[in-house]
Amino acid sequence: METYDIICIGAGPTGLACAIEARRAGMRPLVIDKGCLCNSIFNYPVNMVFFTTPELLEIGDLPLVSPAEKPTRVEALKYYRKAAEHYELELRLYELVLRVQGSDGKFVVTTRSDKGVEHQYHSRKIAVATGYYDLPNLLNIPGEDLPHVSHYYTEPHEYWNENVVVIGGRNSAAEAALDLYRNGAKVMLVHRDAQLGPTIKYWVRPDIENRIKAAQVQAMFETHVKQITRDEVIVTNGAGEKRLPARRVFALTGYHPDFTFIESLGVRLDPETRKPALDPNTLESNVPGIYLAGVVIGGRHTSEIFIENGRFHGKQIINALAGKGRAEATAARG
Repeated sequence: METYDIICIGAGPTGLACAIEARRAGMRPLVIDKGCLCNSIFNYPVNMVFFTTPELLEIGDLPLVSPAEKPTRVEALKYYRKAAEHYELELRLYELVLRVQGSDGKFVVTTRSDKGVEHQYHSRKIAVATGYYDLPNLLNIPGEDLPHVSHYYTEPHEYWNENVVVIGGRNSAAEAALDLYRNGAKVMLVHRDAQLGPTIKYWVRPDIENRIKAAQVQAMFETHVKQITRDEVIVTNGAGEKRLPARRVFALTGYHPDFTFIESLGVRLDPETRKPALDPNTLESNVPGIYLAGVVIGGRHTSEIFIENGRFHGKQIINALAGKGRAEATAARG
């Protein structure tokens, strides 16, 4: 069976960047993802605009052209499709990685497709760039699994003139509350802390704060959600318990990497931060031949790594592999 030089698990910008750098170094990479290409970006709000400028999203020295100062979700998805096409990357999409077996130089990756078919791929090295957007931070309360509750925000049209509760106090919650308000929804923002999160985008903060002051967006701080029913959200705070009407609930409480999968590879995670054990220069984990890239390196601190800095991890990994290969060849000749 053919053996790849490196298998990149995760087809987001970081995984693609890693595969592109491998191609440019003369290696044969394979990219595997349980969803579509850039699945996380695909699941962002439909009309989302990125926080950053186009050049900071670029991979493989390919320009991202946008008519605006900040690119949109649609523009980014088109760009990453074109990047994959330009470098003729081998992709296995809609395949879930079940397990990684073997050792450095002879790994075996077993996957299952969305059709239920299992496949096996052999690789010398593994790069894990699985991101974090697939796994929301659950509230672990009754009613969280009801059909009108979602941990992802899409678009506002169907909630015009309806009661919507948004749970959370960071960027995603603030932006969703603003979008819903501007499209005619009756919005209640519920946050467990005394104020909005410190990392809210600088142009979003005054907007959401002014909407709250004007009571255009209702807000409850230092408030905990106890239960969600079919038509209400039950909350509690210093004033006691309150029932909020809600046709739709967006629990935008953040996301986290797949720690269970990472540990299944043998990678050690810090018990507090959940950051993996790795060499900061090569990004190789404590398991020889398994490298980590992107937001998974940050553990629970998911705000530390974005596309803007995670996209360079691929070059870091491939440079380390190329350097190691040259060193081994030199030693063999000596």
